[in-house]
Amino acid sequence: MQAVRKTERRSPWGFSLIELVIVVVIIGIIGAIAVPRMSRGAKGASDSAVSANLTVLRNALDLYSTEHGGAYPTFANMPNALLQYTDSTAAATPGAKSATNIYGPYIRAIPKLPVGANKGLATFTATAPTATAAAAGWYYDDATGTFKANCKDSEVDDSSVKYNAY
Repeated sequence: MQAVRKTERRSPWGFSLIELVIVVVIIGIIGAIAVPRMSRGAKGASDSAVSANLTVLRNALDLYSTEHGGAYPTFANMPNALLQYTDSTAAATPGAKSATNIYGPYIRAIPKLPVGANKGLATFTATAPTATAAAAGWYYDDATGTFKANCKDSEVDDSSVKYNAY
């Protein structure tokens, strides 16, 4: 007579150890891919913010120049020239809207520099950024109408491009 074997039945509601190990490995792989991308996110956002802020400033200056016969505001007039109303002459003092002050404002607020040692500053300097940057957020050259981030040469983005070269 042959002995009858009893077969063990597995519970259909549980997971085997192999299934759990596979799930943990998959989660580990996803984590290894996602964590480095997420840690670069803040740095990449700051890089994009510098570019966006420079675009806003440069577009406002281009519009000002177009409406003022190709002239750029003087360094002393810079913030007010973009933030207030002006007349058609670049030498005019910006102020409130009037019968003569019909141009502008070109921007609502001067953006703050989002990176570097001068982070958070919305002021201007006429000294071009080099190894030591003056305490101001932006560099402005009124002769050429150039805006740059006022960052030291050592302050670079993820691609090793100097912020002051944007």
